[in-house]
Amino acid sequence: MVTKKRKSKKLVIVESPSKARTIENYLGKDYEVLASMGHIRDLPKSQLGVDTENNYQPKYINIRGKAPLINSLKKAAKSASSIYVASDPDREGEAIAWHLSHILGLPEDGKNRVTFNEITKNAVKDAFKHPRAIEEDLVNAQQARRILDRLVGYSISPILWQKVKRGLSAGRVQSVALGLILDKEKEISSFVPKEYWSLSASFKAKRHEFDADFYGLHNKRMKLSTKSDVSDILSKIDKNEPFKIADISKKESKRNAPNPFTTSTLQQTANSQLNFHARKTMQIAQGLYEGLSVPKFGHVGLITYMRTDSTRLSETAQEMAKKFILDNLGNDYYHRKNIVKKSDNIQDAHEAIRPTNVEITPDSIKNTLSRDQYRLYNLIWSRFLASQMEAQRIENQSIMIEQNDVYWRATGIKVLFDGWTKILKTSSTKNNILPALEINSSVQMVSNLPEQHFTQPPARYTEATLIRALEELGVGRPSTYAPTMDTLQRRGYIGFDKKKIIPTDLGDIVQDVVRRSFPEVTDNKFTSKIEEELDKVETGDAKWQKVIDDFYRPFKKEVDQAVENLEKVPIYDRIAPELCETCGSLMVIRRSRRGEFYACARFPDCHGTQSIIEQIGMKCPKCGIGEVVIKHTKRGRIFYGCSRYPDCDFASWTKPKKRRSNCS
Repeated sequence: MVTKKRKSKKLVIVESPSKARTIENYLGKDYEVLASMGHIRDLPKSQLGVDTENNYQPKYINIRGKAPLINSLKKAAKSASSIYVASDPDREGEAIAWHLSHILGLPEDGKNRVTFNEITKNAVKDAFKHPRAIEEDLVNAQQARRILDRLVGYSISPILWQKVKRGLSAGRVQSVALGLILDKEKEISSFVPKEYWSLSASFKAKRHEFDADFYGLHNKRMKLSTKSDVSDILSKIDKNEPFKIADISKKESKRNAPNPFTTSTLQQTANSQLNFHARKTMQIAQGLYEGLSVPKFGHVGLITYMRTDSTRLSETAQEMAKKFILDNLGNDYYHRKNIVKKSDNIQDAHEAIRPTNVEITPDSIKNTLSRDQYRLYNLIWSRFLASQMEAQRIENQSIMIEQNDVYWRATGIKVLFDGWTKILKTSSTKNNILPALEINSSVQMVSNLPEQHFTQPPARYTEATLIRALEELGVGRPSTYAPTMDTLQRRGYIGFDKKKIIPTDLGDIVQDVVRRSFPEVTDNKFTSKIEEELDKVETGDAKWQKVIDDFYRPFKKEVDQAVENLEKVPIYDRIAPELCETCGSLMVIRRSRRGEFYACARFPDCHGTQSIIEQIGMKCPKCGIGEVVIKHTKRGRIFYGCSRYPDCDFASWTKPKKRRSNCS
C-alpha cells in the first residue's frame, strides 16, 4: 500500500498567539501560523553588548528562556514549503523579522517579509500576494535607537548606583520627560498669586432671567483688581433703576471635526476622558488590532495599526465612512476631509488609527468586549466617523447692557446644526440661548455677586499633557511614550495625585545629577535632533553608525569625568512616627511602586515594614465604628476600606461621602 506524502505547509511567523489565530483563520489550511512572542534576540542584560571600538557592532544573544520556542520555529521552518515573517509594520516589527530571518537562515534578499496595516481578510490576503525583502534602513533605525539607549542607560546607571543608590536609571526620553515635570514643579513652587475680582449679575427681561458679567466702563474692557475697584463700580449703578440694552450681536461660526487619532492623541484622549494610563491604552489597542471574535464577523482585527504619527486616511476608509454617514445620518452630515502631512517629523507610513469596518459599531459588539475594550473602541470608532462629517454650526450671541456708562455682557450659544457632534459629543453640544431682546429695551437687575479670586499656579502635568509636550518638542516617538511613563513610575521618580504627576525627592536628586554631569541627555533640543537623525536613518539619508558616533564620543568624555569627579550624593530618609514592631528601632519612610511605606531603619538586618494608614476623616458607613482609610491594590490602584478589616469588610473604589445630619 502506497502512503500519500503529506503536503508541506507555508509557515507564517507573527508576534502573538492572538494575531496568529486571526491570520491563520484567513489564510486557511495551506498555512501554519506561529507566534515568536515578541523579540527572540536582544542585547545581553549582563554587559554593555556594544563594541564601541568596532563601529558600534551589537552583540545579540537569544533571549533567555526562549530556546524551546526557537527550536520549535526552526523545526517548523525545515518542513515548510515557504516561510513568511508578518510582524508589525514598523521599526520594531522590521527588527523582529530581521532577527527571525537570521535565526532561520533566510536569505537577506529573499522576499519573506509581509506587512499589513489592518488584520482583515482582504488586507491579509492581499499582503501575501506582495511579499518583499526586509527593509534594511528600518532595521538600522531600530538598531540605532536600541544601541543609543543602551549606551546611555548602561553608562549612566552604574554612576547613579555608585553615587546615589542602587536601582536607578536614566535615559534619553525618560530624562527629558522627568526634566519637564520638575521644571513645572519649580514654576508652581515659585508662583506668587495675584488678587483679582469678578462681578456677575442676574438680569430679568419679562419672564426671562439670564446672567451677565461686568465688562467695563464707557464700553471699554476693564479688569477689577481689588475690592475697592468693585465698590467703585457698584457705586455708579442703581440696582432699582432699569438697565438699557446697548448692543446685540449674533455671529455664526463653525467648529470643524477633529482629525482621526494618532498614537499620541489616542493616549492623550484616553487619559483625559477614560482615565487610562498610556501603557493600558496601548495594551487594549494591541488586542483590538490583533483580533477578537465578534458576532456575524468571526475573528477579526477591529482597528488598524495603533503605532502611527499620521492622520491620513486611505481612499477605502474614506469611502467606508461616506457610505455609513449617508446611509445612517443623511447627506447634510457628510463632509469629506482630506488630511495632509503637517510636518517633516511625522512618519506617514501608516494611516491614522481607525476601525477596520465601520459597520461593526461599538454597541453591536458591546457584550463581546470587556468594559475597557468597549470604551476605547467607541472612542476610536466615533473619532474616525466624526472626522469625515460636516462642521458644527454655532450662533454666538452677545448682549451688552448699560447704565451710567457701566457695561455688562451676556453671552450665549445657539447650535444651528450639530454636525459631527451628533456622533462625538462635546460640552458645546448643548444650547445656552439668550432671551430675544431689542436694542434700547429695558431689563432689571435682580442681583449681583462680587467674588474675590487669586491667580492659580500652572497646572501639573497629566500623562495626556506631558505626552503632548513631548510630541510638540519632537522628543520620542509614539512607541516610546507608554514605556517612558511606566519607567518613571517604577523607578519611584514620580507619583500621581489623581491624574496629576508629582515628582518625588528621588526624582529631583537623580535629575539634578544627570543635568550637571550629562547636560545633553536632558536637553530638549538635543534629544529632538537625535530623533530627527534616527528618522533620516529610516529613510536611508544617514548612516546609523555615524549618528551613534556623533553622540557617543562627547558623551563618553562626560561619563569619564563623572566617574572621576562626581561626589556621592547622600539621601536622607524621613523619620516615621512609628517604631518597628519587629525590633523596636526607628522606622523611616520609603517608596515602592505602590507608594510610600514605613521600613525599619536597620534594614537589611531587620525586614520590619508597616503600611502607612491615611484616614479621610469619616467613620465607616457599614459598621460605624472603624475609620475609612485609603488602601492600595497590588497594582497600586487606590480604594477605600475600613480600618477594622477583616472584622469589617467595607471596600469602595469611590471615596465615600459624609452623610448629612438630620438634626436641625
